[in-house]
Amino acid sequence: MTDSIQSRLAARNITLPDAAAPAANYLPYVISGSQLFISGQLPMENGALAVTGILGREVDVPTAQRAAELCAINILSQAKAALGGDLERIVRVIKLNGFVASDPGFTEQHLVINGASNLMAEILGDAGKHARAAVGMASLPLNAAVEIDAVIEIR
Repeated sequence: MTDSIQSRLAARNITLPDAAAPAANYLPYVISGSQLFISGQLPMENGALAVTGILGREVDVPTAQRAAELCAINILSQAKAALGGDLERIVRVIKLNGFVASDPGFTEQHLVINGASNLMAEILGDAGKHARAAVGMASLPLNAAVEIDAVIEIR
C-alpha cells in the first residue's frame, strides 16, 4: 500500500480520538527498544463505553465485532500518542491479545476479535497482520464486552 495510514483512516471515516488516560495505576503504553506495548483498550467511543455485556447472553457477534474494532481504533490512538503523532513509525503489529466477556457456552471469540484484526490489516496493510490470541473471560473491567492489548514493532 502506497497511500498513508491517515488517508486509509479517512477513507473509513475514522478520526482517532485522543488517547484515553489509564483508569488505574498503570501506563497506557510502554516503549522498550523497538517495541511498543499498549495496555488493554476497551470499546470506548465518544468518551463512553460503547458495548457492555456478555457474549452469548446480552451481546451478539456483530455488535462485539464492532466493539473489537473500537478497541483497535483506541490502540491506534495510543500508538499515535506514544509515537509523537507519527503512525508511519509502525513497522508491524506483532501481536493482539483479545479478551471477550463470554458465557461459558460461547465459543466464537475468534470471530469477535476479527473486528480488530480486520481493521489493523485494512489500515496498516501488511504491517497490520499479526499473531493473536482470542480468549473468553467471565467478565471484563466496567462490564466491557471486549478488551484488546497490543505489541507493536516501531522505528
